[in-house]
Amino acid sequence: MFSKTTPGEAGAARVKKKLPMPDVFIILFSFMILVLLASYIIPAGTYDRSTANGLTQVATDSFRYIDAEPLNVMDLFTAIHNGLVAASTLIFLILIVGGVLKVIESTGAISAGIYRLLSLAKGRQNVLIFIFCATFATLASVGVGANLAIAFIPIGLFLARSMKLDPIVGVAIIFLGSYAGFGAGVFDPTVTVTGQTIAELPLFSGFMFRGAIFVVFLAITAAYICRYAKRIKQDPALSVMGAEVFESATNDNRPDTETTFTLTHKLVLALFALSIGFFLFGAFNIDWGIPQLSATFIMLGVATAAIGRISPNAFIKRLMSGAGEVMYGALVIGVAAAVIVLLKQAQLIDTLVHSVATSLDGHGKIVAMELLYLFNLVFNGLITSGTGQAAIVMPIMVPIGDMLEVTRQSTFITFKLGDAVTNIITPLSGTLMACLAIARISYVEWFKFALPLLAMWVVAGGVFVAIAVGINYGPF
Repeated sequence: MFSKTTPGEAGAARVKKKLPMPDVFIILFSFMILVLLASYIIPAGTYDRSTANGLTQVATDSFRYIDAEPLNVMDLFTAIHNGLVAASTLIFLILIVGGVLKVIESTGAISAGIYRLLSLAKGRQNVLIFIFCATFATLASVGVGANLAIAFIPIGLFLARSMKLDPIVGVAIIFLGSYAGFGAGVFDPTVTVTGQTIAELPLFSGFMFRGAIFVVFLAITAAYICRYAKRIKQDPALSVMGAEVFESATNDNRPDTETTFTLTHKLVLALFALSIGFFLFGAFNIDWGIPQLSATFIMLGVATAAIGRISPNAFIKRLMSGAGEVMYGALVIGVAAAVIVLLKQAQLIDTLVHSVATSLDGHGKIVAMELLYLFNLVFNGLITSGTGQAAIVMPIMVPIGDMLEVTRQSTFITFKLGDAVTNIITPLSGTLMACLAIARISYVEWFKFALPLLAMWVVAGGVFVAIAVGINYGPF
């Protein structure tokens, strides 16, 4: 009457029950609870700050502990609302981009364009992977924010699908390519300029050393993606998303040999390129930001509907469909921002920075800077804004470097590498979560894929920090 279960089968059943990982919302809410508990244990503290030439600077010898009310349960849940409000600009950008790209996708222009690109490359997938990685790495290294990668994720997905690869590859060639370049920040007019200004260095000085970082990080990233792509091409079951993802994508507008690259397709893609160029011109010359990027995409969507002869009602329906597909990731961005809201409300950020700064006493130059690099890796997991992190951390790191008789340039590169690496894996990164939402990749799947690459980046960054300290990386 009762079926027998062997000990091995029972063990397997228990393992299966343990496999499901908590949803990213659960992970983020757990972070929020930790901050709530920390507010009762860790004393609040603050540095004095001043503003000079538009930059907020910290007075390094001004730290003091202050009286602050610990967080309560109402603060915990109010932070979710406040986080959504704080991240609203990026949230609305994601919804708009997702909707407009759905309209563009419905014209068939992206699939036809990708097939044309594949035809020109004659199936050499490694060449295509490297070209995409190098392109976005170059853009990010000269200041085209990695946030812009969000707009190109659907193109990466179509490219991956057309090569019979999983969505992980589609996101990786865009997102990881961007952060490989961002890590070097060769001529980045935001984070590099902010950090070097605080360190009182000539702007963009030391670019040859950062150029070497660019080459190494790009090479590691492209090789890692190519190796993964080759492996899953040979055996789809090796995909971190499982073999099922290939089956579900077979009828998902994948380009084939019958795809015709029509005049409409060419016009839509040309309009897309012109729109991105139009925004970049405004970003570099008129200080445009995310609101103008959202407006550019809305205009792009309307123009695409006109070219593709899409009726107004059909346009709205496709727009809402695309926005719905990225809604999950958009809300994740807001909850991630809620963690930062709580840290600021409890006034714990300055306390954490101060405790690390004082713990480095008594170490040699290289060891101390490596510890500072590791601290910045962790800190970047919480404060993912490069300029925001520069404003908080660089004024603390500069006097530490001076006391260790380390050049200012070495201190800056320690900050820059620490600022970049963990962006590819922290769930508090709005850009990462938005890209995963568009691709419908779970955070757990991405974590499994990106963790080995993260380890390589961390090691490579540590080597460059040691070299910079060892050669007295100049000019100061």
